[in-house]
Amino acid sequence: MSIEFFKELIAQYGYLALFVGTFLEGETILLLAGFAAQSPDFNLDLRLVILVAFCGSLAGDQTAFFIGRHYGRKLLNNSEKWRNRAEKVHTMLRKYQEVLILSFRFFYGLRNLTPFVLGTADITVLKFFLLNAIGAAIWAVSFASVGYVFGSLLENVLTRVIDNVHNAELAILGLAALIALGFWLRKALRNRRR
Repeated sequence: MSIEFFKELIAQYGYLALFVGTFLEGETILLLAGFAAQSPDFNLDLRLVILVAFCGSLAGDQTAFFIGRHYGRKLLNNSEKWRNRAEKVHTMLRKYQEVLILSFRFFYGLRNLTPFVLGTADITVLKFFLLNAIGAAIWAVSFASVGYVFGSLLENVLTRVIDNVHNAELAILGLAALIALGFWLRKALRNRRR
């Protein structure tokens, strides 16, 4: 999905899009919502962006944990690919239990599977909830703040790059037109000499 798609979602649906996006995964939409909070083009408040992202992330991961708790073993037994991934998570869990629960959402590829697999492990619901809430709070503040602080800088850089690309395209188009004109003139002169 493109950045423009997420920007349009935020413009049309605001906090609801952010909640759904962070429930499902959410890094991109949270960064853009953080940027939108500092932009006059959007009507979002950074504190609410952080709160909604926290709630969406927490709810999504708790849901995955409970699905893993109730259906995880059966689902893992039916898929060798999932079983192999789950074993990797269980290995990490044995070594770094608290750290893994606090930080899994910061690592691409671990966000969606880990809470599901943690539901199949011997972790109490309360322990997972508390560590998950702390991790979700750190994640929401971090990504929203990065979007807020660096969003305008990033937009300025992207605007300049796009402008430069546009100018380069025009220069290349002009050069191609000149080359084509040169070939055409050369051919026309040859035909005239014959």
